[in-house]
Amino acid sequence: MNDLIIKKADGCRWDAIALGEIMLRFDPGEGRVKTARSFQVWEGGGEYNVVRGLRRCFGQRTSIITGIPENEIGYLLEDFILQGGVDYTHVKWFPYDGMGKNHRQGLNFVERGFGVRGAKGVSDRAHTATSALKPGDIDWKKIFQQEGVRWFHTGGIFAALSETTAALTIEAMKEAKKTGTIISYDLNYRHSLWESRGGKKTANELNQAIAPYVDVMIGNEEDFTAALGFKIEGLDENIQNINTNHYRNMMAQLVETYPNFKAIATTLRDVRSATKNDWSTLIYYGNEIYEASGWKNLEIMDRIGGGDSFAAGLIYGFLSGKDPQSCVNIGAAHGALAMTTPGDTSMASISEVEKLAKGGSARVER
Repeated sequence: MNDLIIKKADGCRWDAIALGEIMLRFDPGEGRVKTARSFQVWEGGGEYNVVRGLRRCFGQRTSIITGIPENEIGYLLEDFILQGGVDYTHVKWFPYDGMGKNHRQGLNFVERGFGVRGAKGVSDRAHTATSALKPGDIDWKKIFQQEGVRWFHTGGIFAALSETTAALTIEAMKEAKKTGTIISYDLNYRHSLWESRGGKKTANELNQAIAPYVDVMIGNEEDFTAALGFKIEGLDENIQNINTNHYRNMMAQLVETYPNFKAIATTLRDVRSATKNDWSTLIYYGNEIYEASGWKNLEIMDRIGGGDSFAAGLIYGFLSGKDPQSCVNIGAAHGALAMTTPGDTSMASISEVEKLAKGGSARVER
């Protein structure tokens, strides 16, 4: 594996850009979706959460590429993006037909879970504006050659939305490669997105076509097996009792198959209950494993977005020129803090992340 060579900040307008769908999340708080009479509304999306965390927590210059319908619901999403501080000049706005037959805003109804009741998400995302994005819609030469981008992030959720978003993902990566932009990809396997498109077989085919363009591959144990088709030696199909040695073997196999991978990152989560998880993270970099031992019985308020916040912290570490161990520590701390607040996106500050990454406690600060 070769080291990541990241372009200098002064030669690029953007530290990081993401390509992905942003949904409006409807949160019933401590209640259930099926009995709710009111909802707290947030914005969120696997790829967007990463650049939002990079902007709000870590102060990086970020932008999002997505599709939004031109109606009041789309303008609500725009307002959330503005509050998050992420640039959206590369957004493609789609005309609204009055009914949402062609271009809608994706909605996600999410219960946080508690104790023995796990978190639950019910998405309403058919025919969204983002899923209509296709090759030729985005001026990649302007973004990568004229403006300049240090890091490009996208993932398996966006690629799975439609045949055209899959093609657009590869188109973007080809253009990013030409300019030396680092490419990260979060496999983020979602059964609901692939069920009507051929299941794991189709997911494997698409992700295996995307993988040769990726510098930093991100995923958990299910992602590597379900989305990329890799087997973890010594584990059954339910993926029980996974440990660092299992990951070391799998990651060595991944690098042998895809020598373009410069880093492989993952979260390790043992779900004791919806509100208590064992949480740790690791990266495979330079043929070495770097692990953040994390926390046993980490108390969870809202687990959604924890993996995205890990990715944001990890990317920030690399963009800042930190060593691999520091990168994974920052990612682990940011992910842990993000799960202590409601919503998909991080509310943490860089000082909180750095303190926790160095072993800080939850003692009151006055």
